[in-house]
Amino acid sequence: MSDRSDEQGAPEQEPEVEPQWKRRRRLAAVFGDSTHEQTSDDTDAREDRSGKGDAWYREQVPPHHG
Repeated sequence: MSDRSDEQGAPEQEPEVEPQWKRRRRLAAVFGDSTHEQTSDDTDAREDRSGKGDAWYREQVPPHHG
């Protein structure tokens, strides 16, 4: 026999290769799109921050933390 077949004699089918974009869409539908291309830390946009500088945070350290 030249045809490939499984143990029951049925012809074996080649697995279909899924395009990358389709796979990403399917995984995003299942798990959600939690990974973004760029985060706010990657940019220089500081308007989202509280405006409190490093000195303010250092002043807020409790005495027992030295």
